Amino acid sequence: MQRLAGKTALITGGTTGIGRATAEAFLSEGARVAITGQNAERVAEAAAALGPNAIGIRADASSADDMAEVARQLKAAFGGLDIVFANAGIAKPRPFADIDEAHIDEQFAVNVKGVLYTVQKLLPILRKPASVILTASTVAELGAANMSVYAATKAAVRSLARSLSAELAPQGVRVNVISPGPIETPIFGKMGLPDAAIKEWAGQIATKVPLGRFGTVQEVAKAALFLASDDSSYMLGEQLLVDGGMATV
Repeated sequence: MQRLAGKTALITGGTTGIGRATAEAFLSEGARVAITGQNAERVAEAAAALGPNAIGIRADASSADDMAEVARQLKAAFGGLDIVFANAGIAKPRPFADIDEAHIDEQFAVNVKGVLYTVQKLLPILRKPASVILTASTVAELGAANMSVYAATKAAVRSLARSLSAELAPQGVRVNVISPGPIETPIFGKMGLPDAAIKEWAGQIATKVPLGRFGTVQEVAKAALFLASDDSSYMLGEQLLVDGGMATV
């Protein structure tokens, strides 16, 4: 039997990378899926490629109004939701000495406010029991040069999962976290670094992974599928590190 048969799910940041792979995994297990992204054209293309059981909504996760509109549209389309994967995020490496207010605000807006607004605005249409999954990062568990602001945002997400778990569990909502390590995703191309610098940096990171390689988006999607399904029904406030052992070994 399909693990998500009859379920409905929202995935923010679902046009590429981990979000897109997770949408594919959820659909293969019987769910109807909505994805969001900031670029209307990419959202439409991704939704069309995912097939008839997927819909796309252009939305900025850091906007409370946008996420309220997502909730309105999904209530009309699906009647309600069973799963929320608050996955949208950005990473902008920068030396500590060069950090400014705009750099801080941009990452906290998407990575922290975006998670808060996603859960807050979708909560009223969640069926019970429901599963909420947040995307944090391995960098919240260890030090990483030039990643101080990004790591701080992801540590905030990890902390938020604990607080939300305490508050929402009595309402029948489970909240858990996935913390990916180095994963082959388009996020590296969006960091504003030259290709040569990204290649060199990626090579340095891979040497720190006990499994000796970057992970794949499909490997993270399998973790999301586990947390979304009843297979994880007795897990609450937990963090799954999908990082090749980087933060543990």
